[in-house]
Amino acid sequence: MPANHVDIVLVHGAWADGSSWAKVIGALEADGFNAVAAPLPLTSLADDVAALDQTLERVDGPVVLAGHAYAGAVIGATRDSKVASLVYIAALAPERGESASDVFNRGQPDPKKPKLEPDSHGLVWLPESAFADAFAPNASAQEQAVLAAVQRPVSVNAVSAPVDRPLWKDRPSWFLIAEQDNMIGADTERFTALRMGARARSLPVDHTPLVTAPQDVADIIRDAVSEVTTPA
Repeated sequence: MPANHVDIVLVHGAWADGSSWAKVIGALEADGFNAVAAPLPLTSLADDVAALDQTLERVDGPVVLAGHAYAGAVIGATRDSKVASLVYIAALAPERGESASDVFNRGQPDPKKPKLEPDSHGLVWLPESAFADAFAPNASAQEQAVLAAVQRPVSVNAVSAPVDRPLWKDRPSWFLIAEQDNMIGADTERFTALRMGARARSLPVDHTPLVTAPQDVADIIRDAVSEVTTPA
């Protein structure tokens, strides 16, 4: 293994799956990086962390771990020693005792932010119109239609679970603040990044830049990778 080998593990958020990282994976692998997407069941925070840990077992490390939106809570909850740094992409990063929902509902809601209610199974689906209004407004109409068609619901159990001591307290972190985020909101992301002490980058992108601005996402991940070295 080369001395500078780093694995990149990408973690999707709610209402999405690993394919949401497709453009970022292409950009990173074109530069010779090994990038894999962790599949989350979105059934509970514990289930999602377990699924992430199973993906981490499959790579050698060290690992740069990147999470989008809800996955910020997931990447902060792993304890895998291979994780060298964390990258938050328009993400939720709960403090100890907080849940992803606590951060998501912080501050004044954007008028385009959808009203979300669980169904009879305790699952929260994103209204189809929200993909164009809030989730990925800068995507093409075709991309929005595909995102809506393949969406995966998130369980109330996942977003309402409080986290323990988050890993970002013990690892360097980066944060892409999406200034056009109609889901979480840029003010919440700025507050969160400051609280974390993350190296923040504010860009005029929407809530899902891994689809609509993949080069920007790949760039901040590359910055995190550049500071991770493996002993020869």
